[in-house]
Amino acid sequence: MIAEPSLVEILRVLRAYDVELIVVGGMAAVIGGAPIVTRDVDVLRRRTPQNVQRILEALTELDAVFRGDNRRLRPNESHLVGPGHLLLETKYGVLDLLGTVEEDTTYEDLLADSHWVDLGGFEVRVLSLERLLTIKRKLNRPKDKLMALQIEAVLDEQRRRRGE
Repeated sequence: MIAEPSLVEILRVLRAYDVELIVVGGMAAVIGGAPIVTRDVDVLRRRTPQNVQRILEALTELDAVFRGDNRRLRPNESHLVGPGHLLLETKYGVLDLLGTVEEDTTYEDLLADSHWVDLGGFEVRVLSLERLLTIKRKLNRPKDKLMALQIEAVLDEQRRRRGE
């Protein structure tokens, strides 16, 4: 895995509070075997009232504040119940807490395209490489195009190993 070790700590804390999330973005690609470097954790959060409370508790432990804001504002319940993205800095690194992906795809929508992965003592739900590739192909940023090529290569290699 090519990720900053401290980023895994962000996931460990979130899961210690039983936060319902799906790892997406670069970290999902890394966990799936793509040889990329990521410097943040992108997770799609479930927006139920119970999960929002668990997220708030975890964010307190993570000392999470909004990135790029010198006032060091902390997210609150109203930020977490909506579909928006919370771009945060934590004591372990950068965390992007997404309310949706694509136009309006929610946590519930992606459950079938995710699976549990053991990260060494705790499990997280991770988006499949196939579904991540679909998302990355829709985006027009150069970094997403590059990641799509890397994911395609990994999926091709996995298919070859299975004899497909």
